[in-house]
Amino acid sequence: MMDPRWMFGIVAVAGTLASFAILRFLLATGLAWRLATDTPNDRSLHTKPVPRVGGWAVVPVACLLIGIAAPRLWLAAALALALAVVSQIDDRRGLPARVRFAAHIAAVAIFIVAQPAGVPVWALIVLGVLLVWLVNLYNFMDGSDGLAGGMALFGFGGYAIAASLGPHPDQQLALAATAIAASALGFLFLNFHPARVFLGDAGSIPLGFLAGALGYWGWTQSVWPIWFPAVVFLPFIADASVTLLKRALRGEKVWLAHREHYYQRMVRSGMGHAVTARIWYAIMAAGVLIAAFTLALQPMIQWCIAIAWSAVLLLAGVGIDRRWHRHLARMNNAEGIRK
Repeated sequence: MMDPRWMFGIVAVAGTLASFAILRFLLATGLAWRLATDTPNDRSLHTKPVPRVGGWAVVPVACLLIGIAAPRLWLAAALALALAVVSQIDDRRGLPARVRFAAHIAAVAIFIVAQPAGVPVWALIVLGVLLVWLVNLYNFMDGSDGLAGGMALFGFGGYAIAASLGPHPDQQLALAATAIAASALGFLFLNFHPARVFLGDAGSIPLGFLAGALGYWGWTQSVWPIWFPAVVFLPFIADASVTLLKRALRGEKVWLAHREHYYQRMVRSGMGHAVTARIWYAIMAAGVLIAAFTLALQPMIQWCIAIAWSAVLLLAGVGIDRRWHRHLARMNNAEGIRK
């Protein structure tokens, strides 16, 4: 029987190289531009068209490796592939919002029904709603060079660490998370600033689903508590959730594209794509380490640390808002001087 360490190494190397090779092929042959292209508009952070084909490499490579190395999670991989197909159609031709959301809801419902947790039905419904939100969260965060790819690398890397080295290891879950993180790394080589490819809906939607599905699976298998997946992905959950809540309270149409996410404000206030991405990587890495080390503590202490980390991120958001308002004030003063 193969040493587990060799298996992890093979999955990591294969995922990284295969994802990178597919994207290089799509770019070299020009297919990337014909499959899906992101054209800049007044809501964009970039100024040149960029192919949205990251999902064509990350998702099939990750799902194939899951099927080979972690067959217990075949349903998660199959549903992610189905969402990738629906999302690619949306990338190419556009689909009504009700069709997209119906597909998201169906995928989450199928996975929960196939792997029910021992909690009341109302709790499963609440979890389902949260998982559907996580499916869409990735799409909101695919707007800055290196951000969505880095989120996948660190987030699923955190899953892999906890599932392999935590108090209750699960090798197949760890291998599945490793496969996704490695595929994201191959994509990240071409997505970091200046980005040559974006993830696109065909990548962001399935990755959001897999983040929720693997997190839910780990909880039902007692690999980690329910707070763990939320803490691992908390920087991005908090950004998208708080931003949309603020827009909703102002009576704005939350489903329309905008440039008010915290990461967008960081880029627009002068930090740029690369610096913003590195700051988010540091925050994600800190969250992963905190979550992983907290697993060995008593449940009450775990929840206290999770709440404390949430408070830290809230204060970071306040700091970003203050920086943004100072930036706007400087812009207004400069405009006034020119006039």
